[in-house]
Amino acid sequence: MSAQQPEDDVYTHGHHESVVRAHAARTAENSAAFVLPHLTPGAGVLDVGCGPGTITCDFAALVAPGKVTGLDRSPDIIAQAKALAMEREVPNVEFVAGNIYDLDFEDETFDVVHAHQVLQHLTDPVEALREMRRVAKPGGIVAVRDADFHGMSWYPAIPELDEWMELYQHIARRNGAEPDAGRRLVSWAQAAGFTDVAPSSSNWLYATSQQRRWQARVWGERVLHSAFAEQALEYGFANPADLARISAGWHRWGSTDDGWFLIPNGEVIARA
Repeated sequence: MSAQQPEDDVYTHGHHESVVRAHAARTAENSAAFVLPHLTPGAGVLDVGCGPGTITCDFAALVAPGKVTGLDRSPDIIAQAKALAMEREVPNVEFVAGNIYDLDFEDETFDVVHAHQVLQHLTDPVEALREMRRVAKPGGIVAVRDADFHGMSWYPAIPELDEWMELYQHIARRNGAEPDAGRRLVSWAQAAGFTDVAPSSSNWLYATSQQRRWQARVWGERVLHSAFAEQALEYGFANPADLARISAGWHRWGSTDDGWFLIPNGEVIARA
């Protein structure tokens, strides 16, 4: 186990309300479909980096009476996830604050260990996968899904979105993270000691009027107000005028009638 603490890793997105609101739109169906065939009644599940808990609560409904544990490093986010579980009246889920590099669970505890959009933010994703493997039962699975930023594509061509991508890459890499994580998941799983690795991929697509407005609103706000904006300024990668221009570009894209934004995600089911 690594002695590294989670605070050593800088979360590029942060927990601004605009970020959490976007994460709360994620469901097991739209963000973890590749895991669903492996969720059976009675299974024990650990959801690492659970965020506001929407996927976690979905998992709990699918494995009941099995128990699902959601873990996140942010106590504030854990409080929001607990509130969601109470609101949904999900009795078989618990949420705890913790460190992905040093999970506070015995060896071979869970049937499924899941992490969604987590590895891309870590300075040592291989060590995290080793720790996830440690707490998975023999024959259980470790399931991870991460976006691949350089694999994203959009239409029409808007220079400010090119600027956004370049800025995101600079910030994430300055944080020691890997924004093009999706394409690396198989390699990372193999480096963590997995020999049975099943890869897949799936997309998020924003191409209807409602989807475009939603995506543009999310990133238009995050570019100005989230940890992304704070880090862009702190690291000297952008100034306020740059961020305002990029945000306006997002909104201009969102107002198009034929806009398209595709986010590819790498997925891996690795057997412990």
